Amino acid sequence: MHITDLIGSFAAICTTFAFIPQAIQSYRTRDLSGISLPMYSIFTVGVALWLVYGLLKHDWPIIIANLITVALSAMIMVLKIKETMQSTSR
Repeated sequence: MHITDLIGSFAAICTTFAFIPQAIQSYRTRDLSGISLPMYSIFTVGVALWLVYGLLKHDWPIIIANLITVALSAMIMVLKIKETMQSTSR
Protein backbone atom coordinates (compact mmCIF):
# COMPACT_ATOMS: atom_id res chain seq x y z
CA MET A 1 0.00 0.00 0.00
CA HIS A 2 1.35 3.41 -0.99
CA ILE A 3 1.77 6.19 1.60
CA THR A 4 -1.01 8.26 0.01
CA ASP A 5 -3.38 5.30 0.41
CA LEU A 6 -2.38 4.98 4.07
CA ILE A 7 -2.96 8.68 4.70
CA GLY A 8 -6.31 8.57 2.89
CA SER A 9 -7.37 5.47 4.80
CA PHE A 10 -6.40 6.98 8.15
CA ALA A 11 -8.21 10.23 7.32
CA ALA A 12 -11.30 8.24 6.32
CA ILE A 13 -11.22 6.30 9.58
CA CYS A 14 -10.87 9.48 11.65
CA THR A 15 -13.67 11.41 9.96
CA THR A 16 -16.01 8.42 9.88
CA PHE A 17 -15.52 7.41 13.50
CA ALA A 18 -15.96 11.03 14.59
CA PHE A 19 -19.67 10.68 13.77
CA ILE A 20 -20.31 7.59 15.86
CA PRO A 21 -20.56 9.33 19.27
CA GLN A 22 -22.98 11.94 17.88
CA ALA A 23 -25.11 9.30 16.20
CA ILE A 24 -25.27 7.19 19.38
CA GLN A 25 -26.12 10.20 21.56
CA SER A 26 -28.73 11.46 19.11
CA TYR A 27 -30.38 8.05 18.87
CA ARG A 28 -30.37 7.42 22.64
CA THR A 29 -31.51 10.83 23.85
CA ARG A 30 -33.55 11.96 20.83
CA ASP A 31 -32.39 15.46 21.78
CA LEU A 32 -31.32 17.20 18.60
CA SER A 33 -32.08 20.74 19.70
CA GLY A 34 -28.48 21.78 19.05
CA ILE A 35 -28.43 20.30 15.55
CA SER A 36 -29.07 22.55 12.54
CA LEU A 37 -31.32 20.86 9.97
CA PRO A 38 -30.08 22.97 7.03
CA MET A 39 -26.45 22.22 7.95
CA TYR A 40 -27.06 18.48 8.31
CA SER A 41 -29.04 18.39 5.06
CA ILE A 42 -26.25 20.08 3.12
CA PHE A 43 -23.62 17.94 4.86
CA THR A 44 -25.49 14.70 4.07
CA VAL A 45 -25.79 15.66 0.39
CA GLY A 46 -22.07 16.51 0.34
CA VAL A 47 -21.12 13.16 1.88
CA ALA A 48 -23.40 11.36 -0.57
CA LEU A 49 -21.61 13.14 -3.42
CA TRP A 50 -18.23 12.07 -1.97
CA LEU A 51 -19.58 8.52 -1.98
CA VAL A 52 -20.53 8.83 -5.65
CA TYR A 53 -17.08 10.30 -6.36
CA GLY A 54 -15.42 7.35 -4.61
CA LEU A 55 -17.56 4.90 -6.56
CA LEU A 56 -16.68 6.55 -9.86
CA LYS A 57 -12.97 6.46 -9.00
CA HIS A 58 -13.15 2.95 -7.46
CA ASP A 59 -11.42 4.37 -4.37
CA TRP A 60 -12.25 2.05 -1.47
CA PRO A 61 -11.22 4.30 1.44
CA ILE A 62 -13.49 7.04 0.07
CA ILE A 63 -16.32 4.59 -0.64
CA ILE A 64 -16.31 2.84 2.74
CA ALA A 65 -15.82 6.00 4.80
CA ASN A 66 -18.55 7.93 3.03
CA LEU A 67 -20.96 5.00 2.96
CA ILE A 68 -20.76 4.78 6.75
CA THR A 69 -20.79 8.56 7.24
CA VAL A 70 -23.77 9.11 4.95
CA ALA A 71 -25.71 6.43 6.84
CA LEU A 72 -24.89 8.02 10.21
CA SER A 73 -25.56 11.59 9.09
CA ALA A 74 -28.80 10.56 7.36
CA MET A 75 -29.94 8.88 10.58
CA ILE A 76 -29.26 12.07 12.55
CA MET A 77 -30.99 14.14 9.86
CA VAL A 78 -34.11 11.92 9.94
CA LEU A 79 -34.25 12.17 13.74
CA LYS A 80 -33.94 15.96 13.45
CA ILE A 81 -36.75 16.11 10.86
CA LYS A 82 -38.99 14.02 13.14
CA GLU A 83 -38.15 16.27 16.10
CA THR A 84 -38.90 19.40 14.04
CA MET A 85 -42.21 17.99 12.80
CA GLN A 86 -43.26 17.03 16.33
CA SER A 87 -42.41 20.44 17.77
CA THR A 88 -44.30 22.30 15.01
CA SER A 89 -47.42 20.13 15.39
CA ARG A 90 -47.80 20.97 19.09
